[in-house]
Amino acid sequence: MQNMDQRYTHSPKDIRHYSTQELREEFLVEHVFTPGTIQLTYTYNDRMIFGGVTPTDSHLEISLSTELGVEYFLERRELGVINIGGPGQITIDGVTEAMKKQDGYYIGKGTKEVRFTSDDPTDPAKFYISSAPAHHRYPNVKISIDTITPLVTGEKNTLNERKIYQYIHPNVCESCQLQMGYTILATGSAWNTMPCHTHERRMEAYLYFDYATPDTRVFHMMGTPDETKHLVVANEQAVISPSWSIHSGVGTSNYSFIWAMCGENITYTDMDVVAMDELK
Repeated sequence: MQNMDQRYTHSPKDIRHYSTQELREEFLVEHVFTPGTIQLTYTYNDRMIFGGVTPTDSHLEISLSTELGVEYFLERRELGVINIGGPGQITIDGVTEAMKKQDGYYIGKGTKEVRFTSDDPTDPAKFYISSAPAHHRYPNVKISIDTITPLVTGEKNTLNERKIYQYIHPNVCESCQLQMGYTILATGSAWNTMPCHTHERRMEAYLYFDYATPDTRVFHMMGTPDETKHLVVANEQAVISPSWSIHSGVGTSNYSFIWAMCGENITYTDMDVVAMDELK
């Protein structure tokens, strides 16, 4: 089974008078992983597609053609995958590879077959995927968290000590415009990306997960620097972040998140930092 929701773009002026419910309907994805189902969201912000693939008793394969005006899903797109669930397998044009938790994959434009399978239906793999339009085919690359030297940043006294694992990044593999990574906050840390920033040249989507307790929540900050708003995010929910919006968060405990970006470039440091005294 496959579902795909569509989310349209918004001007910063559009959200000025949005209610909490309206903000959640436009920018929060509450259901990412459903057993036996592919749950996708198509955002018109740089035309990113993201979501969860959760195979149980049989394999799952993303099927999009007429929706994108193409013959098959990756005819004109590239794809990033990170497994955050139980062990599974991914089959790419007939080649099958094991995918344990935290294994990732970059899959290039023109790949016709991508099948997702779980080893144990009672402990299914949870493949989080992000896809962006692509103009060139780059090689498919398997990426494990074990092979990545993380960027260690933040400090205990500012509650933002964390490790950033760059999966789809120029240091790891080539891509057209997609970037994707995995950030893990240390125990006792709650903030990510504060002081915050925007990047007018790229949009971003976040998946928040691996919460320390069932009642942990993350307050995701969004909006323009001079008119901030927030979304309360539960475990394994995702947020769309337009290029004009800040994107920062604070949790009631530590957590992890996957970030994915696409847009004009693949320069990870291309961001416009917002000074604390500019936030309102």
